[in-house]
Amino acid sequence: MPSRAGFHNPAKSLPERGLLLLMVLLFLEVSVRPLGVACSQDTNHHHQDQHSGNATFVKKAFPVLSLDYNHIKAPFEVSLWVLLASLMKLGFHLVPRLSGIVPESCLLITVGLLVGGLIKLAGEEVPPVLDSRLFFLCLLPPIILDAGYFLPIRPFMENLGTILMFAVVGTLWNAFFIGGLLYAVCQIQPANPSILHQLELLPCLLFGSIVSAVDPVAVLAVFEEIHINELLHILVFGESLLNDAVTVVLYHLFEEYSGVGTVTVMDGFLGIISFLVVACGGVLVGALYGILAAFTSRFTSHTRVIEPLFVFVYSYMAYLSAEMFHLSGIMALIACGAVMRPYVEANISHKSHTTIKYFLKMWSSVSETLIFIFLGVATVDGKHAWNWTFVTVTVVLCLVARVMGVVGLTFVINKFRIVKLTTKDQFIVAYGGLRGAIAFSLGFLLDERHFPMRGMFLTAIITVIFFTVFVQGMTIKPLVELLAVKKKQEAKRSINEEIHTQFLDHLLTGIEDICGHYGHHHWKDKLNRFNKKYVKKCLIAGRALQGATAHCLLPQNGDETGH
Repeated sequence: MPSRAGFHNPAKSLPERGLLLLMVLLFLEVSVRPLGVACSQDTNHHHQDQHSGNATFVKKAFPVLSLDYNHIKAPFEVSLWVLLASLMKLGFHLVPRLSGIVPESCLLITVGLLVGGLIKLAGEEVPPVLDSRLFFLCLLPPIILDAGYFLPIRPFMENLGTILMFAVVGTLWNAFFIGGLLYAVCQIQPANPSILHQLELLPCLLFGSIVSAVDPVAVLAVFEEIHINELLHILVFGESLLNDAVTVVLYHLFEEYSGVGTVTVMDGFLGIISFLVVACGGVLVGALYGILAAFTSRFTSHTRVIEPLFVFVYSYMAYLSAEMFHLSGIMALIACGAVMRPYVEANISHKSHTTIKYFLKMWSSVSETLIFIFLGVATVDGKHAWNWTFVTVTVVLCLVARVMGVVGLTFVINKFRIVKLTTKDQFIVAYGGLRGAIAFSLGFLLDERHFPMRGMFLTAIITVIFFTVFVQGMTIKPLVELLAVKKKQEAKRSINEEIHTQFLDHLLTGIEDICGHYGHHHWKDKLNRFNKKYVKKCLIAGRALQGATAHCLLPQNGDETGH
């Protein structure tokens, strides 16, 4: 081992630098073929020469050194992209004035546009960075798992009815409103035949289903920065998570119907069943893997080092299993994370909990950064077909459909809600309906043989994404401050607030029992009793089960320390 001083001694470092420089110069003078090709060619020559009775070998100047970029090309380029994304994220937060004006997602898309432009100016081929398989199988799962694992269950369940109304009815409304009116506009054209006259109703409805869904990645990126209050955050973010099932069903239905060309009443009925199968099937698959993860964590007390691995692997398997059957992978991840968390955290050590927390945050942050950079690069590389009428009408219809849907649904929802949604709340929910890379990837999946308008669809989708992310994303923070919308309270609830909350839950449950009205407090109490009596005994280890109640009541200090 060299001494610490040896690394800083100029007299020692100078010969080392000279030797390194000499090796590089000699290395550049030697023309070397890629190792895999050279080896295969040399082997073939060797075998051929053996057949002829003469074995010949090509002697290299430096037998050890060779240039073989193809051998490390894939991991090297992946590492470069991750490094670029991390440096851009780091530089963004080093300039407070910039981060206070421009959302991070906007800056990252701009970086992607610049990188793609520089690659094209250099005469190189822009790599297909935002491939749909890469997006859906590698980049999206970490973001959804992070959101599902740390999902605030109580506010989510309390507003589940409102979220489902926005996610299901609102997405259906947006898809049919945008697709139907877009088809009507395409038919109402001047007498001269145009390319828009070739568009039929089913491809328009397919396009409407792609651009109608709110994107969870874009919503997370923007809403985390403006620190909106918990109610509005859970409404918009919950909608963006749950509307995935509607989008998946509509996308596959209209894609199939467009190929067949006809739709019957039975097809519509089967479409409704498909939605229930996709949504409920995704939840069941996720819950099953979540229970398996929790049960496995019972036996990890002697191998603490692999505890976080089970959380990641079981979650990813839930996502892949759901996607294998065209179920909702997003809902599978949410269900898996929400089901496993209370039991896994009761079994694993505090260090494992800290590892899971920060690894998920790091993984989702890098994926989110890469998605926005790749979106900018793919925009430069894409084959665009610009049509002013189609693009303009699409953007306008997306805005109008969103506003009409939120206002109309809120009018119905407020009749059943105790805490009504105000006009300001409706405005933020409508304005926060951002589109993102999920829409782009679904459009990218379209087959150009069956959808000759694919280029025009992708151009319109990118325009909608850029409009929502740049215009709405950059102006939502000033509008929140202008309207004096309530912000999120960062402080954790005290023990006194926790005790009063549990006391109020038990009190309301008792009142419902006395009145004979079985509301959600009654059923929640039944579920908690069943969970405590049966489920926890199966999924939580003995010692962890004894300390689970005390652990929940004590304040959790030292999350950041890792002790």
